[in-house]
Amino acid sequence: MTRRPLDVIFLMLSSEAEWGQAVRTTTDVPVRKNDEVTLDIIGLTQDGEGVGRADGFTLFVQGALPGERIKAKVLKVKKQYGYAKMLELLQASPDRVEAPCPIYRQCGGCQLQHMDYAAQLAWKRQHVIDSLTRIGKLRVADAAGAAEAAGDAGGAVGVVADGVVVHPTIGMAEPWRYRNKAQVPIGMAQADLDDGAAGSLIGGFYARGSHRIIDMDACVIQHERNDEAVRVVKRIGTRLGIRAYDETTGRGLLRHVVVRTGFATGETMVCLVTNGTRIPRVDELVEGIRRALPDVRSIVQNVNTRNTNVIFGDETRVLWGSDFIFDELDGLRFAISARSFYQVNPAQTVALYRKAVEYAGLTGRETVIDAYCGIGTISLFLARRAGKVYGVESVPEAVEDARRNAALNGIANASFEVGLAEEVIPRWREAGIAADVIVVDPPRKGCDAKLLDTIVRMRPKRVVYVSCNPATLARDLAVLEAGGFRTMEVQPVDMFPHTGHVECVVLLVK
Repeated sequence: MTRRPLDVIFLMLSSEAEWGQAVRTTTDVPVRKNDEVTLDIIGLTQDGEGVGRADGFTLFVQGALPGERIKAKVLKVKKQYGYAKMLELLQASPDRVEAPCPIYRQCGGCQLQHMDYAAQLAWKRQHVIDSLTRIGKLRVADAAGAAEAAGDAGGAVGVVADGVVVHPTIGMAEPWRYRNKAQVPIGMAQADLDDGAAGSLIGGFYARGSHRIIDMDACVIQHERNDEAVRVVKRIGTRLGIRAYDETTGRGLLRHVVVRTGFATGETMVCLVTNGTRIPRVDELVEGIRRALPDVRSIVQNVNTRNTNVIFGDETRVLWGSDFIFDELDGLRFAISARSFYQVNPAQTVALYRKAVEYAGLTGRETVIDAYCGIGTISLFLARRAGKVYGVESVPEAVEDARRNAALNGIANASFEVGLAEEVIPRWREAGIAADVIVVDPPRKGCDAKLLDTIVRMRPKRVVYVSCNPATLARDLAVLEAGGFRTMEVQPVDMFPHTGHVECVVLLVK
């Protein structure tokens, strides 16, 4: 089967407005709501929507793939772009496959199940390249040049090429059932809207672009035990008369069911996020969960009474068992609490962190700073190869977890401090701590500007940047490049198959 050049058809811009500006060729909007149009799909957005053009005007179409021709109905029109719904597939992409999930077209949990997995990996690499070149203004080595440089260096880290080397995306041999954590919003079934009896609890992902819950009993990217735990809570909660929280009225009790499963240990935690402290018939609920889930080790309640989309509140209490479960990554053991940040894809996490350690170039003598250290996962991977690791994290509970995890693994050369990285690291510098390597793993918004400035001032030999957002990654790399660092290599890792997300590990040298 002949495939189109992926670097052409997977061209990607980071925002809908930019797509509109890039392809619009007329000052007048040529389409109106409810118009039927024929579109050639030329790209994908970061949310996995197909990008088509109607007389030069940009339309986004859910479920359309690059290289396809479709008939679509215009749903919404803005000044520079609009949205349309596919009515008929006139010419299919060779990368189109049948999504295995029966509610895929309704659910907003995945965006790319209809795309061949190899094509997903190629698209994610191209997404990274587009961000680096367009936002970061970096030169990326062509595939031939990168391969030649890597061959000349015998596969060594820090290969010299004409531009930044962006490696092929590391994917999964089996990209299903990979999530160790489920965060499921809970609602009430309505006879005229949802399957099942009116008044029963439902739970699942939100429908695309809405807060309407699509009830589901199984998710093809979740661990089976997570699915089972959610089904159990819905069934028992319905029997006991527990009402779901209504975000419109602010009434009702059960907001979310959050389930964690340790892939290596088989241990399960069930967390009930509630709108209030009192759970009616709580003893029956806990006993029912224990009987139905023999692997459950922890049942906790998190209280969130605020009118917010944030899942967790500040108070967490143990209803039964322990306040944490255990899991293992690459021979390291981790204690995970209800609110701990712990990567959701264990297999790919190992690949990601091994690459981070490789890029750090450790010999056993180096001092390493791990900014945004969370519960210490990357820190402990680094500590096995470094002289000393200093971790900083703004969440006190995470730092407690990090210290516990270091002790759990007998690692004495890692220490952790609570605070903002951009404030703590300069203080360390003033105290004489000189980092040979700085590792950053920021949230999607990227690194704080003060932290980037601190990195430039500290002048470490290497910076390892772990990113979950290519756009903010590219922005931050431009700042570090201006500060005297050189971006050498980028390794995309598919942490979230069948979604539009991609993680990267980046090596910068002084």
